[in-house]
Amino acid sequence: MIISSTLKDFKFLTDDTSKITTETLFLKTAQNSHYFDKLEHKPSYITPHELIVLWGIEGLKVVGVTGTNGKTSVTAGIYSFLLDLDQKPALQGTRGFFVQEQRLEDKAMTTPSILETLHNMKVAQEYNCNYFIMEVSSHAIDQNRIEDISFALKVHTNVTRDHLDYHGSVEEYKRVKSLFFADETPKLLNKDDIKNITYNPINAQSYGVDEPATFKVQAFSLLNGITAGVKHLSSEGTFHSPMVGLFNLFNLMASIGSVVMLTNKTIQEVCEVVENFAGVAGRMEVVSTHPLVVVDFAHTDDGMYQVLDSIKDRDISVVFGAGGNRDKGKRPKMGAVAGRFAKRIYVTSDNPRDEIPEMILEEILIGLRGKDNVTATPNRRQAIEIALSQMQKNDILLILGKGDEDYQEIKGIKYPFDDRAVVRELLQIS
Repeated sequence: MIISSTLKDFKFLTDDTSKITTETLFLKTAQNSHYFDKLEHKPSYITPHELIVLWGIEGLKVVGVTGTNGKTSVTAGIYSFLLDLDQKPALQGTRGFFVQEQRLEDKAMTTPSILETLHNMKVAQEYNCNYFIMEVSSHAIDQNRIEDISFALKVHTNVTRDHLDYHGSVEEYKRVKSLFFADETPKLLNKDDIKNITYNPINAQSYGVDEPATFKVQAFSLLNGITAGVKHLSSEGTFHSPMVGLFNLFNLMASIGSVVMLTNKTIQEVCEVVENFAGVAGRMEVVSTHPLVVVDFAHTDDGMYQVLDSIKDRDISVVFGAGGNRDKGKRPKMGAVAGRFAKRIYVTSDNPRDEIPEMILEEILIGLRGKDNVTATPNRRQAIEIALSQMQKNDILLILGKGDEDYQEIKGIKYPFDDRAVVRELLQIS
């Protein structure tokens, strides 16, 4: 029995077949339909589309951002720019759920269940929001955790190697990412990365630094932040940002282009609010200036490359590891990237989870054979302490992999651990 008009006969709504009662209406989704079909007695149910209509949330302009790296920074940028342009956005992603300038929920999954997303959209609507910005993971695309959501804009940051423990191959990962861009929804694509996806060209615009694009960087400087001159069709603009690194120039261009497409503001109008956005916690976050210590979430070889390449004119020391129970193929690649850019390298544990930390280190060290100044210890605090003690005057220390995480996961237990807090404690700064 499909319930398409009322919820008043039920006290609860669930997408979990184990929690069905006579007082509970079931949300039948692509994810749970397999379990639903096995039920001997079928409960009353509703579909995501019917729930969207029933809750009246179809009027929200939903923006979905997907990519291997940059989702969090780009969604946060769009959210920040819309706020400064007197719009009323909501933001859902790994950093939590935000409505206008309030944080309603702490950190969560990149893309939660469709029920949680629709609930957050309902809350956003109740706060009179007109935009709902969300991160969209490859898992969510593959599992259709975004079913029946109508997007006002879909944004592509980049697609490199990640989540192969789930997808099995780079080709399959790219295929899944490309599914997001297969329809005629307005889309904004990274022209410099366009070779890594397939997409429907209808309603597609692009941004680029090297390649010709709808939103094109004409000139830029990475000294003391980011300064750039940009062009959108026949209109031009300039902006300055306190953020650092070439990859953040791409992130900012994705955010600027998105807001221009959403609001029809001129590119200069959007550029004027860019400087107010300082980035997100744990993403190229400066923890100390003397010595210069930066913490970043980069946890793939491509993510590390983007971070290290963006500051390659500095003397780099880097602390990093690789997560356990995840794609092992990227570990030596991460080591090789560190060896290419860093003067001193400290290989340590990230979140080893169920794996033996020393084995993870050995797999990373394969990519560092023949390199000098490499220290390996599974004790992350010790690695940071040694790295700080060996810093020289013009060095920058990058601590990568965990960003603003405040725990380290070992054998199913999350132990308190925050790279930033460890640095401040060791340097005796507040």
